[in-house]
Amino acid sequence: MHQIDTMLGGWERVTAGWLIDGPEPVLVETGSQSSVPVVLDALASLGMGADDLAGVVVTHIHLDHAGGVGDVARAFPNATVYVHPAGARHLVDPGRLVASAARVYGDTLDSLYGRLDPTPIERIRALEDGDEIRIGPGRALTAVHSPGHANHHLALHDSETGVLFAGDAAGVRLPDVGVLRPATPPPEFDLDLAIQSLHLFAARRPSALALAHFGVLDGDPADVLGEAEDGLREWAAVAEAAWKRGDDVAAALAAAFGGDPSETMAILNGVHSNAAGLRRWLEKRRGPSEVPEAH
Repeated sequence: MHQIDTMLGGWERVTAGWLIDGPEPVLVETGSQSSVPVVLDALASLGMGADDLAGVVVTHIHLDHAGGVGDVARAFPNATVYVHPAGARHLVDPGRLVASAARVYGDTLDSLYGRLDPTPIERIRALEDGDEIRIGPGRALTAVHSPGHANHHLALHDSETGVLFAGDAAGVRLPDVGVLRPATPPPEFDLDLAIQSLHLFAARRPSALALAHFGVLDGDPADVLGEAEDGLREWAAVAEAAWKRGDDVAAALAAAFGGDPSETMAILNGVHSNAAGLRRWLEKRRGPSEVPEAH
């Protein structure tokens, strides 16, 4: 198992991918389209020729995870592209996804993430919950549908090492920051589903957790998953209290948990993005008639 720093925006130790080596090697996470040259160089250094990679799988279709799929698929014409069923159509026709990202990021989209090139539909396999991606005799990655962060999110459990590739479902812990922070972006964040997903992970008893942001974590996975659940509940409680008062949710979260400690965190997992996701979840749960007026 080879970890690859996909170097989002040129930043080290922010976005990770992994080559799972074996008779049928698979790349887990491509990173953004802007990361493709780094990823291709890393794969070449690991001995992956154009005909060697058997599969590419992404935990979900947000551009920091899947923006490079079209380019990587083109570079490795024999690789099957694996994705959650709810994300497959966006890899085939990424127009809506890219347009949505452009509205959020504006002029920084191309310099930071890039776009997402289409992948031919015949190259894509949608992974149902429990489906396996074969790496070799006796070794497979099992797909674990894990909504909450997004409805198109899945994790992957490696039968050989026991490592569970959790995408963003367990949050973000950057080495330079050191704090595990929830990732609750709009438009699909759902607290109950996010916590259920953490419980699914715990039930699988992984040997370690691998976060896309960033890397394989030290410590007992059960403790990390408990920390992730506590963080989700705490952030949601602060957000809900502010929302009911009609206060600014982002300001309340920043006051309770601190602001964004770096430019990287502000862009990748910013308080304002998390606040927007929590606010949208509250509005969907309560209904529009119960949404309080802002002060």
